[in-house]
Amino acid sequence: MKKIGFIDYFLDEWHANQYPDWIERSSGGTMKVTCAYGKVDAPNGRANAVWCRDMNIELLPTIQAVIDNSDYLIVLSPDHPEFHEELSLLPLQSGKPTYVDKTFAPDRETAIKMFERAAKHHTPLYSSSALRFAPEYAEARGMGIDTLFSQGPGQYSNYAVHQIEPVVSLMGVGAKRVMSVGTVLAPSLLIEFTHGRQATFLHIQNSPFLLTLQYGSGQSARITAEADFFAAFIDDLVLFFNTGTPTVQAEETILVITLIEYGYKAMQTPYRWIELPGSGGKG
Repeated sequence: MKKIGFIDYFLDEWHANQYPDWIERSSGGTMKVTCAYGKVDAPNGRANAVWCRDMNIELLPTIQAVIDNSDYLIVLSPDHPEFHEELSLLPLQSGKPTYVDKTFAPDRETAIKMFERAAKHHTPLYSSSALRFAPEYAEARGMGIDTLFSQGPGQYSNYAVHQIEPVVSLMGVGAKRVMSVGTVLAPSLLIEFTHGRQATFLHIQNSPFLLTLQYGSGQSARITAEADFFAAFIDDLVLFFNTGTPTVQAEETILVITLIEYGYKAMQTPYRWIELPGSGGKG
């Protein structure tokens, strides 16, 4: 049995509560979360020691101890990406396959530094929103998308990744610039890609995750993510641990973080294009 270690800001949060059982089931019992580290106790939940007792997972005092006692590593803190660089500093030097939960980093510069650190120490690394793996979205891959409209729930601060991740996975890494076209209550971004292609995403509370697509062929589609995309994601995570090869490329994750960061900048000047770094514009 291969051992997985959790590294989190605090352990009593939804992802940490669900992943152990899901990973054990997906791996057929060949992988198990056996130890964990939490930087602080949950402000509105179980203390780390109580969480570990309830989950039958060993609480360890340091990140290094988790690394030493694990075959694979998961850096969690899904709603506090500002801690990801700190929490992943040692894991990314370990050489052990490491998954960093969404949202990967608070900004583009940090994302690049984290991937560079992993590459320097030959540490397999990837990150993704589970929505990338929505089974329904697979039918749109490779279809030559001209225009994409995405709609989904949640706040921009921690849910933008769930729409931008599928956008990048379907449209590619050729994003050039971004414009804010939404409101305070319903943030929306327009993204221009190479060859005049466009994607728009909109936050509407209590909305399903929904894509409307116009293909270059003239066909169109409307796709709702209704299947268990978390199960598909966990299967991919187990595959990553087994092979040491990420299915999500670093440049895609860096673009996801860039779009989130520059989306905030675009919201300061609505209806004006903001050039993205590396697109031939400024920044």
